Amino acid sequence: MRNLPETAIQQLRDHVLLMGGEVERAIDQATRSLIERDSELAEQVLRGDDRVDALELEADQLCVRLLSMQTAEAQDLRLVVTAIKITPILERIADHACNIARAAIYLNDEPQLKPYFDLPKMSWMACELLRLSLDAFAGSDAEAARSVIDRDDEIDKLYDRIFHDLLDRMSRDPSAAGRAARLLLVAKHLERIGDYVKDICELIVYMKEAMVIKHRQLMK
Repeated sequence: MRNLPETAIQQLRDHVLLMGGEVERAIDQATRSLIERDSELAEQVLRGDDRVDALELEADQLCVRLLSMQTAEAQDLRLVVTAIKITPILERIADHACNIARAAIYLNDEPQLKPYFDLPKMSWMACELLRLSLDAFAGSDAEAARSVIDRDDEIDKLYDRIFHDLLDRMSRDPSAAGRAARLLLVAKHLERIGDYVKDICELIVYMKEAMVIKHRQLMK
């Protein structure tokens, strides 16, 4: 078996990274549209979702072409399989960003509920971990991917804190319950994004080391 053409492999990497960059931007813009009460920015996120969907389809087509060559060594095959699995994860992350943008459009028409607790920090961390996971993919760096996996609990802890803060706000001010519930959904979307980033990093470990670490506790 021969290696796939390096130009084709690099094209696939670049495509995944381009899609990842669009998704990272969507997360950041969606959260800023809420914090800054900028509904036009939220609408921009929603309009940009078609771009993410198109990139996913293009990546799928490129993967099919590479697999059809039937000349790939195991490492190249793992990269293609990883790309096939990463792009739908990125698309789902983009969907969560769109849901945050929709929440922002609703909340921006309501009296502002301050503070936003740790939502800005949580969004920054989600973007940071996604960026690091994309860097790990670009460099086929399994150790960097493991480092991101180890940080997943940071987002979970922020979500737990926001959850309790918002419940406390609801109990003290029942009139704010609807808005607080929307903010809680935003936090949940960010928490799910963190879970998806972890999934991406588990795939990167597989790509580099041929080691499946997802559900590893079930394999013992």
